[in-house]
Amino acid sequence: MSNSKTEDVDVPPLADTSSFRAPPATARGARTRAALVAAARVVFERDGYLDARLTDITAEAKCSTGSFYTYFASKEEIFLAVIEAAQHDMLHPGFPRLDEDEASPAAVIRASNRAYLEAYKRNARLMLILEQVAVIDPKFREVRRARSRAFAERNARGIKRLQAQGLVDPELDPVVAALSLSGMVGRLAYNVFCLGDKATMKQMVDTTTRLWINGLKLKDE
Repeated sequence: MSNSKTEDVDVPPLADTSSFRAPPATARGARTRAALVAAARVVFERDGYLDARLTDITAEAKCSTGSFYTYFASKEEIFLAVIEAAQHDMLHPGFPRLDEDEASPAAVIRASNRAYLEAYKRNARLMLILEQVAVIDPKFREVRRARSRAFAERNARGIKRLQAQGLVDPELDPVVAALSLSGMVGRLAYNVFCLGDKATMKQMVDTTTRLWINGLKLKDE
């Protein structure tokens, strides 16, 4: 919904990396660490978080277990590194920045929905793992809740602007409307890209955009 670069900064990160060790001091070390993170993503997406083993990750990265512990303390920590590497694409997919003075609200909604759905599709296997980990890890579940709330509040600000302009239903609670409509798009993406329900990208973009417009009672300009 948002079309402002400045509003991206209030979305909290998915991974808390404050406890990570200092970055490798050498180029070789940086390559080894990056190879481990890439290998871990392959293994997590293939086997799931619970069944992923450190020995499989080191085998995929073609390095020793000792090398693993040079950079990471545990499976949980390298999972957070995988999320850190992917989260920019998942949180800020970079949809075309439309000129707010020229783009209609409907065009902004469509661009936002398309960007979200395309980013979800690129990261669908990882998103499925995130669902799994959120069920078993209360800390991660709380991070996801805070992130969803931040997205909703950001979109709510956009809805409030449209209400002030007389373009959408003034009786809607902006936050609840944003939670409802954003949740609809997220659940559709999960059902199609993770569970195998059938819908084309065009169908998904067209339908979610129409439901956003209808739900807000957005007036044609």
